[in-house]
Amino acid sequence: MAEDSEYRCFIGNLSWSTFYQILKDAFRKFGNLVEAKVVVDKFSGRSKGFGFVAFDEKKAMEEVIDAMNGIDLDGRAITVDKAQPLL
Repeated sequence: MAEDSEYRCFIGNLSWSTFYQILKDAFRKFGNLVEAKVVVDKFSGRSKGFGFVAFDEKKAMEEVIDAMNGIDLDGRAITVDKAQPLL
């Protein structure tokens, strides 16, 4: 498992209109953002309503979870939590 996976956040309840740039802009103020990704359906290209952001420092990840969980982003109250590792 890559080390940066422990600094990765799951972002849930995203608006269907929220894509990469909006996610990146909303989260980059917390630290060095190494990834911002909205998961999309490979056939339709439509957002699946969730994504991930990753930081290079644990502190940034913890601050994001505290500050962004439950806030309104693009008209939806998003959920932000530590991402679970892939099995």
